[in-house]
Amino acid sequence: MADSTNGGAAATISITVEFTGGLEILFSNERKHTITLPARLEDASQPTISYLLKHLVDNVMKDDRKELFIMEDNVRPGILVLINDADWELEGEENYELQQGDNIVFVSTLHGG
Repeated sequence: MADSTNGGAAATISITVEFTGGLEILFSNERKHTITLPARLEDASQPTISYLLKHLVDNVMKDDRKELFIMEDNVRPGILVLINDADWELEGEENYELQQGDNIVFVSTLHGG
């Protein structure tokens, strides 16, 4: 049986990304998205949360107000990020290397007045 990750084949990983606390408004009012990413980037590294953030803004986000989600190329303060139900601070934050089947949840803790 041939290995689909060799011979220059474009291997991918599939993850689930969820938006709650109002963030889903920025993503076509859809809470849950299945995202397919390359298993290896051009520099042979694995995609990270940082890579995912750029991918989400460039390819998934339909709202022009990216500053409500991203600030200085990172998640805006007031947004809790969970990686497989654990706070991303325990997992390396934006440097966490994404794995097949990961569930990434973005929760806005900010509420307008």
